[in-house]
Amino acid sequence: MNSKLVKLFLRLAISAGFLSAVADRFGLWSKENSVWGNWENFLAYTKVLNPMIPESLISPVGFIATALEIIFPLFLLIGFKTELFAKLSGCLLLLFGFSMILSIGIKAPLDYSVFTSAAACFALSLLKEKYLEVDSLI
Repeated sequence: MNSKLVKLFLRLAISAGFLSAVADRFGLWSKENSVWGNWENFLAYTKVLNPMIPESLISPVGFIATALEIIFPLFLLIGFKTELFAKLSGCLLLLFGFSMILSIGIKAPLDYSVFTSAAACFALSLLKEKYLEVDSLI
């Protein structure tokens, strides 16, 4: 498989993972395919992952995480500043993974392939050749 197709696959797979999680917290997945199912359950999980954050800041933290999980994959999908947003996505996933380890243990981030996804983001950031990306038009 050539590197252009690998890069496209990474962009699509990473974006789909982020956007699926966002869809879940807005209740867009069926109940049997849902982890949170709604915003309130997502915020409760955000509190579990961030026990040191005051209750009054959980909603803003959840909102910021969600905004980043929408912005980053959209930019990856269209190929805007792919290297930058791949690195930022990897850092965001590492932050999630380490928060999970500290709050609920190592099993969850391993089961959800958080570190594998972060590694995929960092690998994507190393692929320099443009393919079906807005950046190649600018």
